[in-house]
Order: sequence, then structure tokens, then C-alpha cells
Amino acid sequence: MKLWQKDIGSKKEVEHFTIGRDPEFDIVLAPFDVLGSMAHAAMLETIGLLTTAENQTLQKGLKEIYAEISEGKFSIAPGVEDVHSQVEFLLTERFGEVGKKLHSGRSRNDQVLVDLKLFYRSAIRELVEESQELFDLLIELSEKHKGDLMPGYTHTQLAMPSSFGLWFGSFAEGLTEDLGLLKAAFDLSNKNPLGSAAGYGSSFPLNRTLTTELLGFADMHHNVINAQNSRGKTERTLAFAMAGIAGTLNKLATDVCLFMNQHFAFISFPDDLTTGSSIMPHKKNPDVFELIRAKTNQIQGVPTTVSFLLTNMSTGYHRDMQLLKEEIFPAFDKLKSCIAMSTFMLKSVKIRQNILQDSFYKHVFSVEVVNELVLKGVPFRDAYKEVGYEIEADQFAPDQNQLNHTHEGSIGNLSLTEIQTKMHQATQAFDFQKIDAAYKKLIG
Repeated sequence: MKLWQKDIGSKKEVEHFTIGRDPEFDIVLAPFDVLGSMAHAAMLETIGLLTTAENQTLQKGLKEIYAEISEGKFSIAPGVEDVHSQVEFLLTERFGEVGKKLHSGRSRNDQVLVDLKLFYRSAIRELVEESQELFDLLIELSEKHKGDLMPGYTHTQLAMPSSFGLWFGSFAEGLTEDLGLLKAAFDLSNKNPLGSAAGYGSSFPLNRTLTTELLGFADMHHNVINAQNSRGKTERTLAFAMAGIAGTLNKLATDVCLFMNQHFAFISFPDDLTTGSSIMPHKKNPDVFELIRAKTNQIQGVPTTVSFLLTNMSTGYHRDMQLLKEEIFPAFDKLKSCIAMSTFMLKSVKIRQNILQDSFYKHVFSVEVVNELVLKGVPFRDAYKEVGYEIEADQFAPDQNQLNHTHEGSIGNLSLTEIQTKMHQATQAFDFQKIDAAYKKLIG
């Protein structure tokens, strides 16, 4: 039985096709559905659609269901369409007619949308926390290996001297920028759509400001049509934000796979963090980073899929939007695991020392020598030609022990304090404390 069903049900083929993978995602949304219902019931009392006693009964029942969800004892019964129906049926079964009053003033459209917004806020928080842990490790590694030089590359060709401190620090700062994109997604997720109903509001005098406060939202979608149109826009922004973090991890993983190659041998990992070959006993494969590389590429494809799902969609809700969950929910899990595994692996990374002492890398010092000549008064173009001729004649013999990079963000001045400040500012922009306080007050 479905909330909207009257006397005639759907054909089983139609029902199976339209429900799709929603049941598995509804279990994830269950605690957020209950939180949204608690706020809605409290609001209904203030406008006279529930008595104080009725609201108290519903709050008690909803808290019981919330506890069952937390303990893993909640499930959607066979024949029940979704989590919203299951919660309402449980309340009606346990407390009678009052359970049927909970849906007053709302539609499944805004109910689903609230659930999604609350879930997205929670999932974003997990990404921020995982990113912070990886960031802290990258900063630690950058400081530890600031004196360990390595070659830098452009066009995958030897270019100029770099350092592992500079390399690790680049990904740390990259994460601070990625969180800027994630904050934009968080801001869209942190707006209350409850009260928009099916997208055209309600004739009940709903207090949307109250539910906004009760659920810890920073703001509401004031226009009810825009509230419904935010579904899709929010997911598209989330997809791009996750793709940003994925892109940073992808470059890190690609570098690691390259630097572990025997021709480079810049870094290594303990044997128990690599895999072997079934026929080649010498192999130590970077399988973890290859999978991170592959998974982050999958994540970077999500914005395209989401954009195509939303193409040519008119104002209002469409069932097409159900499929957004099939892209966004797994992407959250995949990205979180990629960040966590990157952290786990890098805790054991081993850096090879004195790489640039090898004469093989002498040409990466060409710019250093050119700059030394310029500092002595030689015009840059003449200095460039002079060093170029020495290289062509195989007479180039630079000092491979001396570097003098002092400007901000260079080998000799990694600006780690400034990068840490950026990360602090980025994470503090997410007002998770307000959400915690609202939930604590709501749940008790």
C-alpha cells in the first residue's frame, strides 16, 4: 500500500521499474526523514494542526524510530513504497490516527528534498573531516621532507629542481581550494525547502522560519518553486565539488604510480601495502593508487552524467530526478574511501634521499646557472644561449648542491603556515556546530 494509492494499484512491472534502487538509498535517508518529520510536527502544533498532546505523541514515536534506525533495527517492510511511508505507517500502527496527521502541509516532494539536504550536509561533513586528516598529513610530510630534493617535470620532461616538501605541500594547498567548491555545495544543501510542498506551497499557514531554525538550516529557499528547482542544481554543484577533490587525488595517485616505477624509484612503500604478480616474483604493484586513480576518474565523470540527467527539464519535479541518487550517493562513498586510503598509504611512504646528486639530473639545474649569470649582469637572453651551448657540447657541469629559492611558495619557503591558515578558514566556513546544536535540541 502506498500513501497516494486509492483502490487500484500499479502493475508490478511498472512498480518494479519506477522504484529502482530507491529502497537501498531510503535506508540511508531514514534518520534524516525522521528529523525532518520531528521539525514538521513541532511546527504543525504552533499553527493549530496538531494539539500539544498529539505533537508530544508524535515526537515520542519519532524518537523511538530514530533510535531503532541508529541501532540498525529499522527496515522498510515488503509492499511499503519508501521510507516516508514506512515511518508514517509505524506511527499509525503504534499510536493510531495521530500518525495520519503528520503529512498535513507537506508533499513527498518537499519531504524527499529535506531528507536529501540533511543527508548532503552530513556527507559533506564527512568529506571535510577526511580532507582535514589528509591535509594535516601532507603538511607534516612537506615539513619533514622540505630538504629532500627531486626533479620537477613539465611535458613529462626533466625541468627544474623541486623537493618532496614542495610536492606534498602542493596537494595540501589544493585541498584548501577544493573545499571552497565544496562550501558552495554545502550552502545549497543548507537551505530549507520544507513547506514548498509539491512546489506551489500550501493553503495552511506554515511557519517555514520555525522549521528552518529547528533543523539548523542557515536559510530557506523562500520561493517555493525555486525550492523544488534546487533539486538537481544542488546535485550538480555537489558533483563538481566532489570532482574537484577527486582531481587533486587523481594527480597525487598518478604521481605516486610514476615515482614508484623502478626507472624513477623516488618513493616506496612497505611490501604489505603493495601487491605482487602471479608469475613475476620481483613485482611490487601500486594497486591501491591505481584504484584511487580509476575511482577518482569515475567521480570526475559524475558531473557530466548529472548534467545530462537535468538537460531540458522544465520547472517542477520530474521522476528523472530519482536517478540523481544513483550517481551522488555512491560518489560520496567512493570519494570518502579514496581520501581515507590516500591518508592510510602516505603514512608509510618512504622517500629516497639525494636524488639530484646523480649527474643524470644535472640539466635540471640549467635555469639556476642562467639566473646566476643574470645576477652577475649578463643579459638573460645571452645567459640562456651560453648555457644552451654548454649543454649541447656536453660541457655543462653545474653545482648540484646549491639552490637559492626564497620567494613565497618555493623550495626554500614553503609557506606552510599560510597554507594551514587557508585550511583553517576553509573548514571554519562550514557551520557544523549550528547543525549539532539544532539536532541536540530536536532529539533531546
